[in-house]
Amino acid sequence: MMTKFPHLRQDFAASLVVFLVALPLCVGVAVASGVPAELGLVTGIVGGLVTGLMRGSSLQVSGPAAGLTVLVFEAVREFGLPVLGVLVLATGLLQLLMGALKLGRWFRAISVSVVEGMLAGIGLVLIAGQLYSVADAKAPASGLEKIAGLPGALVDAAQNTEALASIGLGAGTIAVLVLWKRMPRQVRTVPGPLAAVGLATAVAAVFSLPVATVEVKGLLGSIQPPGADAFGELANVGVLATIVAFTLIASAESLFSAAAVDRLHDGPRTEYDKELMAQGAGNAVCGALGALPMTAVIVRSSANVQAGARTKASRVLHGVWLLLFAALLPATLALIPIPALAGILVHAGFKLIPFRGIVSLWRGHRGEALILVVTAVSIVAVNMFEGVLIGLALSVAKTAWEASHVKLEIVDKGAGPIQVCLSGNATFLRLPKILDSLESLPQDRPVELHLSEVHHLDHAFRTALENWAERHSAVGTEPVRVTSS
Repeated sequence: MMTKFPHLRQDFAASLVVFLVALPLCVGVAVASGVPAELGLVTGIVGGLVTGLMRGSSLQVSGPAAGLTVLVFEAVREFGLPVLGVLVLATGLLQLLMGALKLGRWFRAISVSVVEGMLAGIGLVLIAGQLYSVADAKAPASGLEKIAGLPGALVDAAQNTEALASIGLGAGTIAVLVLWKRMPRQVRTVPGPLAAVGLATAVAAVFSLPVATVEVKGLLGSIQPPGADAFGELANVGVLATIVAFTLIASAESLFSAAAVDRLHDGPRTEYDKELMAQGAGNAVCGALGALPMTAVIVRSSANVQAGARTKASRVLHGVWLLLFAALLPATLALIPIPALAGILVHAGFKLIPFRGIVSLWRGHRGEALILVVTAVSIVAVNMFEGVLIGLALSVAKTAWEASHVKLEIVDKGAGPIQVCLSGNATFLRLPKILDSLESLPQDRPVELHLSEVHHLDHAFRTALENWAERHSAVGTEPVRVTSS
């Protein structure tokens, strides 16, 4: 047996670690997304047993992710829980199609600033929303309202004994997560999220704290495959836009995670197109079961690598342990306090915001830092999909501006024609400044315009030059001479 599976011992041990990390996160993401807690476990199970068996990235682990929490919550609130399965199923089918068309590698071309800005925006909205759960209050709908209403919610909570107990439990959970890395190595064999939730659950039980706990419906009772009415919502433009947002964000997050995991180990590198198909297959199954969407998750993946995993067996086994827990111990979920799960997600939200990355970008690439910040603010102020589109548009505009380098040299020796030389890429983006320089030339002198060093001349720039040449020739004593070779 050990000869056939030489790394079984390492993979078995790693799978237990990943299971213990994944369990509270699966439940927390589900509760924060506004769906039954069991659906988070279903997505984790599918991530292990379906995506885990497929080729792509051998060591990264998939499941419900904090990065999609905000979008899922908005989708469930707007379209209803039955439509969630359709959204996730369509996302999976699109990912399968993109993988088959070998489009996975192109996700590496997406601006890192846009992706980090997207995650930062998600993190800000996630933190704001979960702080209401910590304070035992109902969160407003929009991101701006969540942030603006926080001071008032905290003031109200300070006057409520039950809310104070909830805040204390949530704050304690966050404190455990922050301080866990400083604990002795023997203590840290227990994953931080599990320790934080376990301690919060024990404190709530021992002191009989008046805090909300997870509502349990049972695994089979929570699985609701989408019906015909739900598929009819595909005619809704808002549903289609949400599917596109799910697909872009889930795919980008998974493939960026794969690149990060590749840097953590010396094993086989990720096959991006196959990994995209593996994610698509997992999301298609999750959609058919009415569960949450999945992505590859860097927290679980790094835990898998650090625990000594060697093959995909570790992530498959972690799915088995999640399935056994959901089938045999579902009532245990009812003991978990909601503020503890909210505390875990507040901590996860902070980890989505690249504080050091923003400072580093500002020092070396201020344009990229601006794109990151604008993307994040747009997601908070508008919504996820439009915020990402704004970031992508800014990234494309910045690239076009930087690629449009055109140099103008004017040589006037006092006698004879004025020599004007253009070089570089002449596009409409640089046209106003060039025209200002050309129109300032003396109208009574001939001009020779040299274009031999121009690599690209777009239609707008060419038309503007021709119009200027005609105007100058009409006023001047001699026509403008243009040379292109």
